[in-house]
Amino acid sequence: MSTLTISLEKVDFLPPTRVTDDTSVLTLKNLVFEPLLKWQDGQVLPALFSNWTHSADGREWRFVIREGATFHDGKLCVAGDVIAFIDGILEAVDTFGMKWSYARYLADAKITAENDATVVVRNPDAFADILDIFSEFYICRLATDGQPILGTGPFRVRSFEPRARAVLERVAAHAEPREIVAIAEPSADKRFALLTSGAVDAALNLERVEGHLVMDDRFQWGKAVNTLSVMFYLNCQEGVFRSPEARLAANLAVDTARIADEIFHGLAVPSSSIVSPYHLGMASAGLSPIPYDPERARVLLNQVEESKRITLRTPTFMPERAPEVSRLVATSLEAVGFEVEIEIEIDRPEYARQIGRKEMGDLAIFDSSPHSTYRILNDKISSVTKAVWWQGYDDAEAQRLIAVANAAVEPAMREAAYAACLTYLNANPPWLYLVHPVDVFAARKEIAGLFIDHKGTLRIA
Repeated sequence: MSTLTISLEKVDFLPPTRVTDDTSVLTLKNLVFEPLLKWQDGQVLPALFSNWTHSADGREWRFVIREGATFHDGKLCVAGDVIAFIDGILEAVDTFGMKWSYARYLADAKITAENDATVVVRNPDAFADILDIFSEFYICRLATDGQPILGTGPFRVRSFEPRARAVLERVAAHAEPREIVAIAEPSADKRFALLTSGAVDAALNLERVEGHLVMDDRFQWGKAVNTLSVMFYLNCQEGVFRSPEARLAANLAVDTARIADEIFHGLAVPSSSIVSPYHLGMASAGLSPIPYDPERARVLLNQVEESKRITLRTPTFMPERAPEVSRLVATSLEAVGFEVEIEIEIDRPEYARQIGRKEMGDLAIFDSSPHSTYRILNDKISSVTKAVWWQGYDDAEAQRLIAVANAAVEPAMREAAYAACLTYLNANPPWLYLVHPVDVFAARKEIAGLFIDHKGTLRIA
């Protein structure tokens, strides 16, 4: 077909300094821009950087730009463009006004252009995790009207109405579809209605419909477990969850399979560690979710002397269905001996800022979105970095394992080292693990080559 019309929750091209895990925005980014490196189920593959080498000690990395990489206005992409783009991200703040963690990761790194085609990263310590970081950077330039729409990807933006509609056209000749029309519709039910009426060819994020999604056979359906984790931070600095026994008891008390089935209508899978089954380290870790065992939870909780009166905090959205999940979790915790008070925050950006300030009560529902195992450990678990999302988890063995993983350079060594971290955190949880949502799209049956990856991004084969 020459034109593919898709319905997305959002249609937007964010400023070059903005990094996002929004599946709608990522779908457009992957069509128009290229990541510096491509992430695929925990592994890193070539993208704008066609190849790379590193020193034996992992402190120096050389990345070569794909030959002929050209922006959609005809400008050749050179190392200076890449470095300016990275510098912009390092100076920027996120949607909540917080400085990106990337500035901390790269605080001691020197990024230079060896020539127009080669970017060099030098760091005082081994830094194979630069691969994960670069997989989140999609190089972009501003057009003459200030819109952030110039990339080096397979489609160029022909027209763009922010938050409403975008028309993309294929750069290469003789490939289908020649054109993609993206239409914004915030309501999942209305996106599905657009598909059933024939107004669009495909609709994304249909897992967010109200009630149970009926996947009738009029359409082709695609599903993928998302790398995002729906979880509860546990306050490990003060209160009952300073105790490892209490943290494990909380995990044993909650039937995550029930949450997946009843609240997410079967469109979720239980978590087993701080990351999804598709993060680096999980392939070889072979973990299972912590079993639902309220009797053992009661026994463990009885060993803890701290008060069992706790405050559970939740926003009204982000993650999806947060209030419903919070009510079920509160009931489950009360069944094993906790006394739970639920506190609701209606201002979602302020809620995130509160969690960043460690104003979380005793447990607070959140979502963990980075597809990098390194990033989650560094931002949320490490008691050395004590970064913005760290909530007081301080375990010497966990920190030793993180240090070993951070020093690993070769792919097999990294996989094994991160597997050891994730296995330890399965047995010694810093959070209350819940579920990973399943993303769903539907399309007309005659359209071939559409699928979604584990980031929820629509791909065209």
